[in-house]
Amino acid sequence: MNQRAKDGIKQFLEALSVDTEAPELEKTPSRVTELYSELFSGVGLDTKSAWGETFSTDYKGLVAVTGIPFYSMCEHHLLPFFGTVDIVYQPKDGCVAGLSKFQDIVNILSRRPQLQERLASELADAIMNDLSAHGVFVRITSTQLCMLIKGTMQQDSKVITLESRGVLAEKGTLRDEALAMLGGGQANV
Repeated sequence: MNQRAKDGIKQFLEALSVDTEAPELEKTPSRVTELYSELFSGVGLDTKSAWGETFSTDYKGLVAVTGIPFYSMCEHHLLPFFGTVDIVYQPKDGCVAGLSKFQDIVNILSRRPQLQERLASELADAIMNDLSAHGVFVRITSTQLCMLIKGTMQQDSKVITLESRGVLAEKGTLRDEALAMLGGGQANV
């Protein structure tokens, strides 16, 4: 248990006039510390080693991994945002990663104070750089709790970010195929 974090949570609650000695709240600083330790478990981790072994194939087409669930914390308010990540990539010379590794990479990059826009960019960079891919297209669709519970409370709103690199950043057949794999047709995105 990170004692410094636990003490900080207790001081934070007490500064807001919360009685941390009440029986129902006395373990709250420990619980919050444990929770945030898990939510920020990606801090300081690098994606490169998480890919493990890659595999050579004769496959020349695009690879799509869709509907990858994620949970992250908005760095502005420390409130959750969550949703799904869709990835399409063009492997280089048939070199593909294990499909479960995409969830691992999403977890590493989302388990830290984050912005959705940065998360999309970091995922695209990790796939391009770590796998030496010819191209990548990342779409993240999320619900941002800060939009739902503060200010004008924009219920049912979704945030969609798109990030592309390499051959999938260029308009053309491959990009159109990637978009079709994600359920769309030709688009000017």
